Amino acid sequence: MSAEATAAPPSAPPVYEDAAVRGFAIMTVVWGIVGMSVGVLLAAQLMFPVLNFDTPWLSYGRLRPLHTNAVIFAFGGSALFATSYWVVQRTCRTALFLPKLASFTFWGWQAVIVAAAITLPMGITQSKEYAELEWPIDLLIAVVWVAYAVVFFGTIAIRKVSHIYVANWFYGSFILTVAVLHIVNSAAVPFSLTKSYSAYAGSVDAMVQWWYGHNAVGFFLTAGFLGIMYYFVPKQAGRPIYSYRLSIVHFWALISIYMWAGPHHLHYTALPDWAQSLGMVFSLVLLAPSWGGMINGMMTLSGAWHKLRDDPILKFLIVSLSFYGMSTFEGPMMSIKTVNALSHYTDWTIGHVHSGALGWVAMISIGAIYMLIPRLWNKPQMYSVPAINLHFWLSTIGTVLYIAAMWIAGVMQGLMWRAVEADGTLTYTFIESLKATYPYYGVRLLGGAIFLSGMFVMAWNVWKTIVTPLTDETRITAREALA
Repeated sequence: MSAEATAAPPSAPPVYEDAAVRGFAIMTVVWGIVGMSVGVLLAAQLMFPVLNFDTPWLSYGRLRPLHTNAVIFAFGGSALFATSYWVVQRTCRTALFLPKLASFTFWGWQAVIVAAAITLPMGITQSKEYAELEWPIDLLIAVVWVAYAVVFFGTIAIRKVSHIYVANWFYGSFILTVAVLHIVNSAAVPFSLTKSYSAYAGSVDAMVQWWYGHNAVGFFLTAGFLGIMYYFVPKQAGRPIYSYRLSIVHFWALISIYMWAGPHHLHYTALPDWAQSLGMVFSLVLLAPSWGGMINGMMTLSGAWHKLRDDPILKFLIVSLSFYGMSTFEGPMMSIKTVNALSHYTDWTIGHVHSGALGWVAMISIGAIYMLIPRLWNKPQMYSVPAINLHFWLSTIGTVLYIAAMWIAGVMQGLMWRAVEADGTLTYTFIESLKATYPYYGVRLLGGAIFLSGMFVMAWNVWKTIVTPLTDETRITAREALA
């Protein structure tokens, strides 16, 4: 009997469940435009307050939480759902566990976002940073999130390979930690359908809120997106991750340290001084694993840097890592009490947040979605590669303008607020500091508008990619690209 006759027949390639991935990928672009449009309107209102049109639901105080929730949970959340569902199937070599439950997470998450878009402009809020939504919506979030965990970890449980790729460790930690953070911080006593009171009081409430708030950054906006980095950067570069051993060290160090950095948001408050100092120490230690991950991602291109010349998707992914490294250096530095005495309550903090939100989170999400769209609709590539290049430069220039303006404005504000005369009186009034800040608000508005314009370019490119029919030639090219 020949060797060919005795050999086992090749196993059929797995059939993946990508309906939810498609939905989340599209809504990433849609909610990105919505959330960033609200942000641009808010930036304009800071320069021209008349733009609230004397309408309560268009006031800055109501639109600002809508903006933060839209860009973090609607845009960023949709990107995380889409990429995690894609990655866990491909790295586990199996279809999604309970695909109908995955579809429920899509529609449930969209319902959460729509509920937020209705209630926040109405002034229905718990007034907790990144956790403003009232208790009925919080309950829906918890249900959707548990379903998400069941789908994700169920897929890992039925995997066809023994190894669990590191991206799934980051996604898994993000899912578990955000569940704990949300449930603990959202504990409240309902008073009516639209009003509740926190289960905590005073400085304990503040501590729990910023344990949640900073770890929303640490696990929603960092660990989850590092899962994107560990899959999509090597995939797009066509090279293995620079150091798999470093990726494991990076994971355990990051999740062990990040959880304790929250008190640095409460320097010079009623929080006990030892807790403030502990938060500062953990924030400084956090620099090491953060930069370890950034270096691991960037060095994946070692020997292949030339690919950046011709691949705008790779530009998005690698430049996002540059912003990640910059913002994770800046954060620990700002947690030092003496630095925080200057930066706290200034626009420097806004610049820091957006170097991470625009430069890191948005740009790596955009790069990942550009990778996914052709694969999800069986196309050889995006409709217009030059349009991706244009989007890259709009995003980069917009981000740099935004954060540079806020850095300069923030340091200036801190120096003006602490300046005193020989007799102890303040040198400047608050109005004088606001007047000095005004030009920088103009630059921020320009930077935000440029970044937003890139999202419209992306929406056009995604639409054209989906609706343009395949020719015989492009069908062959698509098969080769997807093989």
